[in-house]
Amino acid sequence: MSSVVSFDALVLAPVLAPAAGALAVLVLDVAAPRLRVAHHAVGVLALVAGLAFAVPAALGVESVPARSLCLPAPAGACFYEAGPLAGALQLGALASALVVLLLVWPDRGTEPGTESAIEPARDPLRGGPAVVVALVLAATAGAAAVAAAKDLGSWLVALELATLPAVALVALRGTRRASAGAVSLLSTSLVSFAMVALGAALWLVAAGQPVFSVAAVERAHAAHDTWAVLLLGVLLLVGGLGFKLSLVPFHAWTPQAYAGGTEPVAAFLAATSKVAALAALLAVLRPLAAAQAPVLVVVGVVAVASMTLGNVLALVQDDPVRLLAWSTVAQAGWVVLPLATVVPAGLAASGGYLLAYVVATLVAFAVVVLVVHAAGPTGDPAAGRTLAAYKGMLRTRPLLGAALGLALVSLAGLPPGVVGLVAKVLALRPVVAQGLWVLALLAVANAVLGVAVYLRWFAVLFQEADATTGTAAPSVRRAPRGPLAALALSGTALVLVSVAPQLLLGLVA
Repeated sequence: MSSVVSFDALVLAPVLAPAAGALAVLVLDVAAPRLRVAHHAVGVLALVAGLAFAVPAALGVESVPARSLCLPAPAGACFYEAGPLAGALQLGALASALVVLLLVWPDRGTEPGTESAIEPARDPLRGGPAVVVALVLAATAGAAAVAAAKDLGSWLVALELATLPAVALVALRGTRRASAGAVSLLSTSLVSFAMVALGAALWLVAAGQPVFSVAAVERAHAAHDTWAVLLLGVLLLVGGLGFKLSLVPFHAWTPQAYAGGTEPVAAFLAATSKVAALAALLAVLRPLAAAQAPVLVVVGVVAVASMTLGNVLALVQDDPVRLLAWSTVAQAGWVVLPLATVVPAGLAASGGYLLAYVVATLVAFAVVVLVVHAAGPTGDPAAGRTLAAYKGMLRTRPLLGAALGLALVSLAGLPPGVVGLVAKVLALRPVVAQGLWVLALLAVANAVLGVAVYLRWFAVLFQEADATTGTAAPSVRRAPRGPLAALALSGTALVLVSVAPQLLLGLVA
């Protein structure tokens, strides 16, 4: 008799589509290595297919999730289970990866060995387009898989599949700074995996079964000793995933990897990788929330520490990519803040906040890519990597300036970026409901500090551009098509969810 009685390819399609796309890109590269655009086209089609198949789970009912890889009765446990929250995170991972592929789309007329629209000749990505696209798709397949994984084995494999290709993407820039960033990220990933593996082992010892389920938690809770072991395992799992979420004190790799990789790779680390990390964390905490586990105060402390350190260091950054890196640290604190309550509403608030952050951050990175590309031909590698390059953008390039401005106020939680404000309120609601007033007050104080971070960049958009540091933003006609499409896609999404936040936050409610 087969050990698995349920295999639904359509349910698994959000994972299978990008995985198959990665394989197809590599085969295409062997057959026709000079078809640069074809590799990206296959990648985009694979992600669009994954998005289409992820929609039913995201719009489904929590009590009737999409299931596959199920065991025979009477146990009937399923190793793949995607409810609305998992489906929404799969949509976030696939959509953010789609934007990243557009950001690295080769410009029209680009041939092998010549200058690329996104990677000027002074700083190319090594390995060719097939390698880049395959790595992005492989990591995205891992991110989609970890969101729905219910057993420890699949969860660990999917988590590392979402992580290791990101290390290679950072290293592909080929510079000394990229190598340092990749080594930092790899070292962090190894420590993270060690903690996660140990935490998974303790979960197995305490629960007696290698699955994330309410029954496993209740079994561990039946005895004091096994409950203590389970909580220790959960803390190790949270700590290991804290590295991937860029939480303090596990954040040190973040600015180094962001600055070392290319701007599209930094966008991938800030968006798709963070979706994978949170999806993995929610898989651990979901059965604890259903079993009414106690409050994890340590998660709240880490959240506040991340907000504070991220905001303070972002205030002194002049490189927009480093500013966004420290912004990631601060925003990660907001993402995990509601998880301290270990209640279902807290898990939904965390997922909703992350999706709002991802949309706004991708818009900001799309503008940064366009500005850096416009500054590339000047021969100064740092020309587009200072805030001075954005002076007067609202006057000289109003569409780019408006898009960046909306992204910044959304991250700050200010109108007209209503989705950011609503996401912060939703993140605070379960904290207040559980009576964690100290955490709530510290989070509000950090929200004010965060406003200063983003308004500092926002104010530059209004300043008068001078002859030496005028805006490097390209005209729409001369801008590369891929990043323009990425900005149009992410910008439209940000406008829609700012006008109607329920379009995004309603997916996880």
